[in-house]
Amino acid sequence: MSTPARDRIRLAIVDDHRMLLGALTQWIDGAADDIEVSAAVSTWPDLLTHEAFPVDVVLLDLDLKDNLPVSVKLRALKSAGVRTVLMSTYSEPGIVREAIAAGALGYLVKTEEADMIVEAIRAAAVGDSFISTELDLAISAEDLDSAPRLSAQERRVMALYGGGEPVKQVAKALDISEETAKSYLKRIREKYRLVGIDVGTKVALRKRAIQDGLLPRDDFLTSPAPMIDDDEPLD
Repeated sequence: MSTPARDRIRLAIVDDHRMLLGALTQWIDGAADDIEVSAAVSTWPDLLTHEAFPVDVVLLDLDLKDNLPVSVKLRALKSAGVRTVLMSTYSEPGIVREAIAAGALGYLVKTEEADMIVEAIRAAAVGDSFISTELDLAISAEDLDSAPRLSAQERRVMALYGGGEPVKQVAKALDISEETAKSYLKRIREKYRLVGIDVGTKVALRKRAIQDGLLPRDDFLTSPAPMIDDDEPLD
């Protein structure tokens, strides 16, 4: 039995490799009757001007070679009420961390099977995070060297707060309450404390976020550095 059109996830795919764009469209159309590929375009401007935009979920190529930071694209999509799954040929843990910290709900390597791509799209549509088991294991293995393992939401909180946002703005950006944001920060600090790392101030937390790949050393994110040495009260 097919899924009614009104209940389908409206998906846009953005990739500058036209053959892959066509293949992805066919794969998804054949793998899931609850997902409708409403747009398949090769550039960022083509997405924004497409008659179907805004959609529910965008499957977005990390590197469209247009010199526009992916963080800017992610913020624009979030402002439009669109959730994003990034796909890339890159699988380095640091790049995956940065993508999730910047607001992507999922991250896929382009060699993933169609059913995993569909799983990521479905998860994003309901606001859940998705990272393939292989990537999650790679991130976890790297974490064991020096840092505790953080959940996707904890990474986002650490990136936003370490990037200079106050707790109130962190909560607003992630659609959670201030108390929940504070709880995440306390949990993050406790996880680092248990491995002997002090992130008790905002500056210390920012430095650690950069070191662990949650904040970039370049312009991947555009959040300003915090201007104070101490944290605002969390109680």
